[in-house]
Amino acid sequence: MTGLRRKRSTDALGTIEPPGNAETVVGVLSVTVLVEVLGVLSGSEVWLLGLLVFLPGTASALCTVQQTKFVAAWTTVFVSLTLFLRAGDSARWLDRSLLVLLTLALGIASVYACHRRIAREQEMLRLRSTAAAMQRHILHPLPLLTDDVLVNGVYEPVQEDRLVGGDIYDVVASPWGTRVLIGDVQGKGLAAVGAAFAVIGAFREAAHREATLTALVDALDAAVVRHNSYAEQTGDDERFVTALIIGVDAGTEAQIVNCGHVPPRLLDDGAVTTPPVDPGVPLGLAELAVEPTTVGWFAFPAGATLVLTTDGLTETRSRDGAFYPVDERLAKHLGLSPTELPGALHEDARAFAGYDRPQDDVAVLTVRRSPRH
Repeated sequence: MTGLRRKRSTDALGTIEPPGNAETVVGVLSVTVLVEVLGVLSGSEVWLLGLLVFLPGTASALCTVQQTKFVAAWTTVFVSLTLFLRAGDSARWLDRSLLVLLTLALGIASVYACHRRIAREQEMLRLRSTAAAMQRHILHPLPLLTDDVLVNGVYEPVQEDRLVGGDIYDVVASPWGTRVLIGDVQGKGLAAVGAAFAVIGAFREAAHREATLTALVDALDAAVVRHNSYAEQTGDDERFVTALIIGVDAGTEAQIVNCGHVPPRLLDDGAVTTPPVDPGVPLGLAELAVEPTTVGWFAFPAGATLVLTTDGLTETRSRDGAFYPVDERLAKHLGLSPTELPGALHEDARAFAGYDRPQDDVAVLTVRRSPRH
């Protein structure tokens, strides 16, 4: 039924945009004329009317309730008039009556189905609006600016019905400089989101309290352990969280602690390097560590850009199974500004994978010394 087919466009919250009234009328008339022409050409006009019986069902999936009522009424009236006014064989009146009743029944069922679809879409819209408000409070919108750094980036959860995923980030201006967090919660689903919230809340509180990054990491690890104890009581799986914590102050160097996360990349003087730091264990697993948490130091001059990512970028695979070559692609994007770089990397990775939707949550941040320095 080409007259009613249309691209199902969605807005920012994913609701379906229904066709206009004029478009609906044109579509219905086009299908009706097509059935009439095919009926005349084939000599089976009565039997081809059965194609119109399914027209209200198509409308219920795409149109508003009022539009679906119009399509159902039009189909019922047209089928009835065609069958009884043009009927030449009175012996087949029972068959024709049954076809009219079937058309009427499917029309009523289509209107009811449209009512249910609209109600579900409105409920989803309310839920997603709530999620959007939660995201603004839990994951602060980028860019973020402090006295020490300017942070830009992109964030995209893998599931369309969740605006907050398992990847997390935050920036806190503390008495000891700015602390930057990027992390990735093990697994997916609501339980992973709960662990993400626990880490972000602990980071915002402990970043103002703890003078060292090691003490800050200990506080985050304790928050994950507490969250896992509650999860165990409710029957949920325990989670660990990989994370990078960066500390930047007015000095020329920056501090870093790696808790089992993807290492950062430093773009400086036309080169891509990885700051040296011993990889530790993920948050929630500190009691399994053989060595204590260590802090790495690296030069972070004005004009340098630090790139932080989650494995949603580094573990992107092409259709032949090859991993996304982060360092190689970064080297090709050195001419971009820190504002443009995260989006360019994200789009490049999607093109590399050949998929319209990401296969995992993706977060890419660029950290640069603040213009206020």
